[in-house]
Amino acid sequence: MRKWYEDIDRETKNVISSKIRLIRNLDEYVFPLRLSEEDGREMVNRLCHGLSELKDSEGQSYELVDLENTGELDRRALKERRLINAAILDKKAPMAMLVSGAEDVSLVFNGTDHIRIQVLSAGLCVGELWKKASQLDDFINARFSYAFDEKYGYLTTYPTNVGTGMKASVIIHLPSLSLGKKFSSMISDMGRFGVTIKGVNGEGRENYGALYEISNQKTMGQPEGELADLVSKVAIQLENQENQVRDMALRNHRLEREDEIYKSYGVVKYARRLSMKDAMTFLSQLLSGAADDLIHFEKPCSVYEMMLGIQTANLQKKSQKPLDRVELDVARAEYLREKLPELK
Repeated sequence: MRKWYEDIDRETKNVISSKIRLIRNLDEYVFPLRLSEEDGREMVNRLCHGLSELKDSEGQSYELVDLENTGELDRRALKERRLINAAILDKKAPMAMLVSGAEDVSLVFNGTDHIRIQVLSAGLCVGELWKKASQLDDFINARFSYAFDEKYGYLTTYPTNVGTGMKASVIIHLPSLSLGKKFSSMISDMGRFGVTIKGVNGEGRENYGALYEISNQKTMGQPEGELADLVSKVAIQLENQENQVRDMALRNHRLEREDEIYKSYGVVKYARRLSMKDAMTFLSQLLSGAADDLIHFEKPCSVYEMMLGIQTANLQKKSQKPLDRVELDVARAEYLREKLPELK
């Protein structure tokens, strides 16, 4: 089945993806940090059995993944594809995940909390994803009773998630705006509006690929719909600012931009070794070049899919063997040569 990150049909050219994550705990079990192995196994089995009728939007059943017995490499590959978080990479306990074929919907059981509901999609669609996540939430709550307090809302392992238990986030590509001298102070000031902005692959100018994640800071004091709307508005604001800077560069330095983009294409298409830093930098150029209609591929392709595909664990899985640093660089270049289409 086609994965969500293969989608290239986006109305907003710089917004890569949207995500809604809901944290829930069951009222009859203690939080996972204090949960015994026996109770954890019982809870995970009950959740898997009780939600076995759950189907995705196309009517297909979800795949069950036994995270407890999933190897380290497979877990890291799942993290690179944003299906699990870093907190459960090394956790030794009964854990499971239900995931759709497109990997756009996933339910993780007994991670940092009892249930983590996650819905992903390409483009800017936080509001639509919230509605979808809410329907999943209702489906689960009809079968299992949540830990909920009238004053504080949904109770969670970490106080920062108490309340709605919701995190709305957007990944946006800001290759031009992030080069500005005032960019660091600008994203720091975003805290005043109730959002956090951080580099997806590092911080500041070391954020290879110029991808940034926007998410709500607070989970209490505002309804879920307002939090989703807040993140969307900030994403649109940054999208507009990025477009203004890029439009000015196109008017004044079009030839230089085209030269950079086509050079990047040549390296990605024909290189025999590529480090992660270089690959992400060149792919960022291709992502902006395609969005600005400066370069045209022979067939549709998702540059973001390639950005995920060149991550270490997914490359090792594709190679089906451990790879040292040099071998990783060779495998990365080979993967990109295969995936990147010819030009029209």
